[in-house]
Amino acid sequence: MNNIPKVMKGLQLTGHGGLDKLLFRNDIPVPTPGPRDVLIKVSAAGVNNTDLNTRLGWYSKSNGDSSDASWSGNAIQFPRIQGADVCGEVVAVGEQVDASLLHKRVLVEPCIREAGGKVLDQPWYFGSECDGGFAEYTVVAARHAHKINSQLSGIELASFPCSYSTAENLLTRSNVNANDVVLVTGASGGVGSAVIQLAKAREAQVIGITSPSKMDKILSLGADRTLARNASLLKELGSSCVDVVIDIVACKHWAGLL
Repeated sequence: MNNIPKVMKGLQLTGHGGLDKLLFRNDIPVPTPGPRDVLIKVSAAGVNNTDLNTRLGWYSKSNGDSSDASWSGNAIQFPRIQGADVCGEVVAVGEQVDASLLHKRVLVEPCIREAGGKVLDQPWYFGSECDGGFAEYTVVAARHAHKINSQLSGIELASFPCSYSTAENLLTRSNVNANDVVLVTGASGGVGSAVIQLAKAREAQVIGITSPSKMDKILSLGADRTLARNASLLKELGSSCVDVVIDIVACKHWAGLL
């Protein structure tokens, strides 16, 4: 770690609230990887709803009470470096980590099941219960740093972890396969567009609900058909014609999806 600086630039969350709770600093100590960790030089970190919700305390079960506002239902320890979606290069590894990870480009799996060398009883989320990627360097257990061989840029890759892992989890839990017709609400969003691509990889038929201005884009992602948000699903599709509904919007139309 001789070429790694002692301090780094980063954005710290100092409490729940508005943008005034974010503090840019250039004197944050560079984290040191534990025996089972890797140190990543961040090339890009995406900003998505989970980062905003964490800052606002939206995940609290007690009307914004900061005592339970993390993903795991505990208090967030401030200051906290957010940033769940991270792409970067491994620049140092712990003594128990395979050295072949050094200098490899990786994506961080944001749902953390190991931290500080210990398996967690309750999963954490990167940038919530532990520091994330809104800084020049970040640390994560090696099992959560996945090597990437891709022509996509770091900025492009940093849009993947949260949205695509969420989409994959939804499709896995619903056991989508080539015999299924899948209806996706919010098809033009990050999770919705990921659902389309991952469902098509399973050779399922996909119907995406979106606005008219985005229908061509949804079709280009692989959807077999699109419907407008205000369309009558029963009239357009008929009854019992969809096997799986992936509802990302959770709005007043939920009953009609059933």
